[in-house]
Amino acid sequence: MKIAIAQLNPTIGNLTENGQNILDAANQATAEGAQLLLTPELSLCGYPPRDHLLNSSFIKQMAQELETLAQKLPPQLTVLVGVATPNPDAAEKGEKPLHNSIALIENGEVVNYFHKRLLPTYDVFDEVRYFEPGKESNCFVINVQQADENLVPVTIGVTICEDLWNDENFWGKRNYQHNPLDDLALRGVDMIVNLSASPYSVGKQKLRESMLGYSASHYGLPIIYTNQVGANDDLIFDGASITLNRTGELVSRAQPFQKDLMIADFSPTEQDFQETTIAPSPDNENEEMWQALVLGVQDYARKCGFQKVVIGLSGGIDSSLVAAIAQSALGGDNVLSVLMPSPYSSSGSIADAEALVSNLGIHSATLPIEPAMNAYDEILEPLFSGTEFGVTEENLQSRIRGNLLMAIANKFNYLLLSTGNKSEMAVGYCTLYGDMNGGLAVISDVPKTRVYSLCRWLNQEQEIIPENVINKAPSAELRPDQKDEDSLPSYDILDQILHRFIHEHQGLDEIVAAGFSEEVVKNVTNLVRKAEFKRRQAPPGLKVTDRAFGTGWRMPIASRIKG
Repeated sequence: MKIAIAQLNPTIGNLTENGQNILDAANQATAEGAQLLLTPELSLCGYPPRDHLLNSSFIKQMAQELETLAQKLPPQLTVLVGVATPNPDAAEKGEKPLHNSIALIENGEVVNYFHKRLLPTYDVFDEVRYFEPGKESNCFVINVQQADENLVPVTIGVTICEDLWNDENFWGKRNYQHNPLDDLALRGVDMIVNLSASPYSVGKQKLRESMLGYSASHYGLPIIYTNQVGANDDLIFDGASITLNRTGELVSRAQPFQKDLMIADFSPTEQDFQETTIAPSPDNENEEMWQALVLGVQDYARKCGFQKVVIGLSGGIDSSLVAAIAQSALGGDNVLSVLMPSPYSSSGSIADAEALVSNLGIHSATLPIEPAMNAYDEILEPLFSGTEFGVTEENLQSRIRGNLLMAIANKFNYLLLSTGNKSEMAVGYCTLYGDMNGGLAVISDVPKTRVYSLCRWLNQEQEIIPENVINKAPSAELRPDQKDEDSLPSYDILDQILHRFIHEHQGLDEIVAAGFSEEVVKNVTNLVRKAEFKRRQAPPGLKVTDRAFGTGWRMPIASRIKG
């Protein structure tokens, strides 16, 4: 029995296009002799649809599109499609109005719906806002014709994403009352399929494969994990769908970070999967994160209707990395870099920026900002007379640059990519309405130390990021001889403190006990809290870690927490 796993890249809300992608996958699956096609969670509307789900007409349109799709699908192919469905008990029982469901389609008709049982509410997830959890285990039977023409029934257990993430034996605890895998094992299913839209974070695929391998061997059941691919707003989906045999061994893996159709071969007599194609995983975390960021920029631009991007290029390492990502995502002809030197810009930085432009083959323009600086000084002279040059004047330089970039973006319908890294975003080492301007913050979840690591990895075979950009001391160059370490601890120290504070939720005493200066830790954690109002106004950023300043970050602006 051949089972096709369609690793799809849906556009949220584009029901017709998403339906066509499912149909294309179904036709390809049929051509390859598949009897069953699996698609990701909410594959018809795209994940996560968020408050589109509050629109009743959108739910009706989805039902109509599902019916149309069912009639077009090859009749010999059984298909599982992810949809949101009305909850008929909502009004009577005071439940949520929808289910996160899988539609079972056979012979041109929807013959059953299976509902997601475990609804996550942590990090970027808020499914309880929309959905009522399913109350029953889900399975169906498909008859497989053997060489002797006898039909062998195969019972397939159906789970949706989070339904597989509650094995207390693997995690050491149970986060939900029910474990759908226990129920399916008791029902005697022959295999488990999981239809997912699991967002990427660095290292997550290794965790998935470890968890699913444990579950397959623990229950003695083969498992297919089907994941969405592509990027929707801040979330990146890495695909890398997998099949595991009943002993927990990996027997197939789809391509990471790209659309794919993978065929799994199940033997009803052996009740197990045969090994097929195992696509290679990225060699290391830098390669993995690079592929994620490139896909994130590519899809954000495409799905938002932009063909070209503009970037402020300073000759520093952050803007250099963002330019390289954009060039890889969209091609050099679609990237405009703008050099905006001030009297404080070093000749080395200008030369570094020009070298990067040459290495990447991107377009560039140079707009000196000294005339605008002088104009601001003249306008503000009546109010600023008698005061000293300081942070205000430094920020004005950044805001002049931000205005120029926004003017270019508006004039030519370019997407402005902001270039601040996670370390800067964390402590507020960035300027509102200046370098924070943009439609997408590409590396806002990439710590400064990882920025350096990515650039060194990128330069392994040839120099892409000029070596001087990597080796020189980081500086905003907003005053003479300025260095980042004038205001901040070294990035090696800063990033360790930020990781403990942001990712591990450690308090002051815990971080100090780990060997860090109490004064430095106090300063850093206070800067993080004070910068919340800036982050709230920042453009969306691509999530690549397990704790990003995006939809999963829910900190108040006005607060006075201690410690």
